[in-house]
Amino acid sequence: MRRSHALYTPSLLKGVQFSVIWGLVWPQMLMLLCTIVINLTDTWVSGRISANVQAAVGLSFQVQLFLMIFAGAMGAGGMASVSQSIGAGRWGRARNFCSLVLAGCVVLALVLSCLVFIFSSGILALLQTPDELKDSAGYMVRVMLLGLPFFYVMQVGGTLFKAARQVVAPLIIMVLSCLVNFFGDLCFGLGCLGFPDFGMAGIIWSTVVANAVSGILTIAVLRRADLLPGRIIPDMRWIRRAAPFLARVALPACCNGMMWQTGYLVLYALVAGLPEGVAALAGLTAGNRIESILYMPANAFMVTASILVGNYLGAGDKNSARRTGLALFFISGVSMSLIAGMMWPFISDLAAFFSQEQAVQKQIGYYLFFNVLVVPFTVSGLVLHGVMNGAGATVYSLLVNVIGIWGIRLPLGWYLAYNVYHGAYGVYMAMFVSMAVQTSVITWIFFRWNWASFAIHAGGMHENSSS
Repeated sequence: MRRSHALYTPSLLKGVQFSVIWGLVWPQMLMLLCTIVINLTDTWVSGRISANVQAAVGLSFQVQLFLMIFAGAMGAGGMASVSQSIGAGRWGRARNFCSLVLAGCVVLALVLSCLVFIFSSGILALLQTPDELKDSAGYMVRVMLLGLPFFYVMQVGGTLFKAARQVVAPLIIMVLSCLVNFFGDLCFGLGCLGFPDFGMAGIIWSTVVANAVSGILTIAVLRRADLLPGRIIPDMRWIRRAAPFLARVALPACCNGMMWQTGYLVLYALVAGLPEGVAALAGLTAGNRIESILYMPANAFMVTASILVGNYLGAGDKNSARRTGLALFFISGVSMSLIAGMMWPFISDLAAFFSQEQAVQKQIGYYLFFNVLVVPFTVSGLVLHGVMNGAGATVYSLLVNVIGIWGIRLPLGWYLAYNVYHGAYGVYMAMFVSMAVQTSVITWIFFRWNWASFAIHAGGMHENSSS
């Protein structure tokens, strides 16, 4: 691994386009807010039904997150290739990459839906799903699979929009998805406004309908925005030249997502096996959703880092890429630490809002204690992962997460939970320690290693005539 010995001083922040950063960040913050509203609505409505339903929602959500690993890998390849192509002024090449990535994600979603449907019982068994949750969680997973291809299109299509700096269109689509899911949960999950009360079924079917509407709209708007070429699939000669770069970005991103999400699934299995069982699972689910509020701006900064770093590296401007990454690192870390500090006094109130059961409230409080405390590490680390994604250096993100999750979080979580605290408290403590280490390592890589060398090589990837 080659090292970069450039000096990083405050003077490097000069010339950073802060107005451009803000113009990209605020629509993404609203998009993430919509995602948070969707997740929190599902959690809140399911909590009003029962702890079992809330835990089943959490388990099905974890399965969906695992399946999103592959969409995330396709999106990482699309972000790096499209943003760098646009930075180089190669719009035809950018359209070809959009088409190739989007077609690939649809095929992948269909294959994965079939496989998970067949093996759904075994997957729930691997998660050590309690017997009282198996039927409800199995139903949630099977219905969720019906909307998976649409969800893939919405998520990956949104990434392609962002890579082209078109952030308003996916915002509108996400707002619509949020509204459909929100009113569906309230009307058909709880029977509000005189609608029939379908309970758990109303929650999951509302999500599927919202995903279907959003996926169809994403395809239509991508075409209207001229981000897809005339041909659905580029010619094979171009694909053969472009595929190596996509593979170099997407494969480590896929492995990275696999390490991350399987780590969370193992974490859920660790918690499910504890004596506090269902209460701990419900608390972990609710705590994770509440925590996502803090990471809304951080994720927006992360994606913005990917966009701008990709643009600058595509144009051959490595210094601006570094300056922008450094600026976003400091802005996100300071601002989100202040927000976390303001949330701290209200942890117990948040726990009471999201569950009526004292045992679950206790677990939510434990979770938030450690994960709010680690915010300064987590949010700044997310931005640097965004820098690596924009550069195409996803292998570095993979290295960091393998060390943090599989080298520290899981073994330490098991030891603390089963041998020291005899409860989920030990798992949450291990999450804190692992995030601090992960951010320290990715910061070292940013300052000392030559991640800019992973940028796309333009040779041989000219726009074909169909562009």
